[in-house]
Amino acid sequence: MGMNYHRGPAPQKSDVIALIETAIEHGITFFDTAEVYGPFTNEELVGEALAPFKKDIVIATKFGYDLGPGGSGGTNSRPERIRQVAEESLKRLRVERIELFYQHRVDPNVPIEDVAGTVKDLIAQGKVGYFGLSEAGAATIRQAHAVQPVAAIQSEYSLWWRQPEAEVLPTCEELGIGFVPFSPLGRGFLTGKIDETTTFGGDDSRGNMPRFAPQARKANQPVIRLLEVIAGEKGATPAQIALAWLLAQKPWIVPIPGTTKPHRLMENIGAAAIELTADELRYINDTVSKISVQGERYPQAEAERTGR
Repeated sequence: MGMNYHRGPAPQKSDVIALIETAIEHGITFFDTAEVYGPFTNEELVGEALAPFKKDIVIATKFGYDLGPGGSGGTNSRPERIRQVAEESLKRLRVERIELFYQHRVDPNVPIEDVAGTVKDLIAQGKVGYFGLSEAGAATIRQAHAVQPVAAIQSEYSLWWRQPEAEVLPTCEELGIGFVPFSPLGRGFLTGKIDETTTFGGDDSRGNMPRFAPQARKANQPVIRLLEVIAGEKGATPAQIALAWLLAQKPWIVPIPGTTKPHRLMENIGAAAIELTADELRYINDTVSKISVQGERYPQAEAERTGR
């Protein structure tokens, strides 16, 4: 997402394509995009960058918004809209099949059974490989799964947002569903490079998020200090410890850190080699449980679209 949308000025396209190629060279095979990123331009970018590597990678994209001419910009998961998005995404991504097709946000106006049934048809037609949901609640996951098996749930999950542990992760484990944490580095906060003095440009969405208000960034520094302690002991960075912690939770958890910088890409990849001991994991969990993270994830209007 951040390669051309929602995170300030976008880098040069040639630099982004080179970064994606470097990721593939170092074993990255799973790439996540969505039609709403742009809209549309991120899928085009990913399609162009990954065109030479189609046999070696998996691309996930998402439907669920009313975009394009005359669109409201709100949620829209009506069956005809899902089918339209599938056709358009196939073209932008330059693939014959969308390997993982997520509903981006639950649409309160369309029964989830209708959504799952539509994707089931697309799978039968060979246009989609697997069905996913993003930011869905446990009850919705079960309802969808009964119609078409859900392969993956994508929701925010990190050391400073652990709500999925209450119901969603147990549901995934019971039903055999993979879990894909987005913002595994807390939108950059868990790198330790953001504090109350950091400024965000007008085109950076973090500037409107309560959790990134100056007072919240200051109040949440204890999380960073914890990561810095463990990082110092392991010869790692705070970001690597945050990712290693996620990877240690369950073998079916696959975080998707994003970056536009080559050195951050290599830093993220390095997290896969870090093994946290049982004692270290207990220490992290015990310490985090005593920290009250300040600030909501989203402004109220956007928060109402999550966790249904």
